[in-house]
Amino acid sequence: MTENQKKQTPAAADDENHIIAERRAKLAKLRAEGVAYPNDFVRKDLFGDLRAAYGDKSREELEAANIEVAVAGRMMLKRGMGKAAFATVHHFTGDMQYFLTPADVGEETYAFFKSLDLGDIIAAQGVLFRTNKGELSVRVKKLRLMTKSIRPLPDKHKGLSDPEACCRQRYTDLIINEESRSRFATRFKAVSAVRRFMEQNRFVEVETPMLNPIPGGANAKPCITHHNALDIDQYLRIAPELYLKRLVVGGFERVFELNRCFRNEGIDTRHNPEFTTIEFYATYWTYRNQIDFTEKLLRYVAREATGSEVLNYQGVEIDLSKPFDQLTPVQAILKYAPQYTEENLKDEAFLRKELARLGAPQREDVGLGALVMALFEETAESKLIQPTFIVDYPVEISPLARASDTDPTTTERFELFIYGRETANGFSELNDPDDQARRFQAQADAKARGDDEAMYYDADYIRALEYGLPPTAGCGIGIDRFVMLLTNASSIREVLLFPAMRPEAGC
Repeated sequence: MTENQKKQTPAAADDENHIIAERRAKLAKLRAEGVAYPNDFVRKDLFGDLRAAYGDKSREELEAANIEVAVAGRMMLKRGMGKAAFATVHHFTGDMQYFLTPADVGEETYAFFKSLDLGDIIAAQGVLFRTNKGELSVRVKKLRLMTKSIRPLPDKHKGLSDPEACCRQRYTDLIINEESRSRFATRFKAVSAVRRFMEQNRFVEVETPMLNPIPGGANAKPCITHHNALDIDQYLRIAPELYLKRLVVGGFERVFELNRCFRNEGIDTRHNPEFTTIEFYATYWTYRNQIDFTEKLLRYVAREATGSEVLNYQGVEIDLSKPFDQLTPVQAILKYAPQYTEENLKDEAFLRKELARLGAPQREDVGLGALVMALFEETAESKLIQPTFIVDYPVEISPLARASDTDPTTTERFELFIYGRETANGFSELNDPDDQARRFQAQADAKARGDDEAMYYDADYIRALEYGLPPTAGCGIGIDRFVMLLTNASSIREVLLFPAMRPEAGC
């Protein structure tokens, strides 16, 4: 039950039921008279296009041009004024005003219009004109009801303000709330811009399985399902990485996939069990090339989706136009938590004691690198407000990344943080099949010890590497989190059309 439902008084519920009953009576009359839900109207014009083409024309210019239109949309407001009536009609490209008089449409149609309800979808044929108040409008000559709205819309001025109701009834949220419509329009622009940028840089878009026999490509707890015909358990993918690199082995040297991943994890303002990412791989690149490319990609998408490379997020200016900062995990800790010394960060006993004090005790089997990263997460991560690449991660927490040739304890890996949130993760790919096999085995051993986020041993992927993976670098970007930044959304649920929620009673 939503908060709105909990707060709804019996009287309010009775009023709503009464309105629905009245509208159903109108629908019954429509059914008795003919086709209640017609589908033969040909819409020729969109409100947004009409405003773009004729919004600057004067009343006299419109009258001389005699522009005939055929339009349709959802009625959001209506009012009468003497022997004339007005309706504000909404379409996703914008709003338009309908103007009706008995002289233009006839007494019968005029009376029928007055019986229509807010939320009804109405089509009109007429001519464009400008009212005495200067509003671009359609002088209606013919009017038709295309779809009867049975349920009353929320109050136009109060809107649909309960966040849970907005998520559960996204259809109503989008009808009523301009802010939501704008937010998702920005999301759609961002996704389109991502694809455009990738294609401009000679990447090809591919599709890989969402049902996997072995979950791989990330450390995460998977969602499990069962396939009846094969009689096997399968896993909703946690990342497409291993399949994408199989394609690189096969000769597709620049690939990307923009699609859903699934992780059996908690739900909060930054996490949803179903989420959208883009992963992309390029041969003969290192993680340094991926760092440069990722920065350019995000800057391009921000500009295309919002018109600016400088964003205001939760009252903080985030500047994507400047070169992003780069720090190692140790450098980040020393910068943002100066109470620690380099000697502290080399002392495993100190780190264990300090993490326990901070309320983040670590398992006994983790090593120094993982302890340093845990301290980074506790003390520095949230302070990375401006875009910052954290580079050179420990091998033990990077099972798919290539180890540095100069320091075998670290990998050529980066993560990008913006406003204290991980936004991207990339690295030079590990293409040594023997090293990868050892890393998989270490992960499998950790899983056997109870780490349910550790990876499985993927023998087929090892076989693919044995055919030869060229030097390659890859990156994954969380689309939802980046859209949060672009749209100033405080919760991931605000940028997902249908976020995960408990089933609603009675639905």
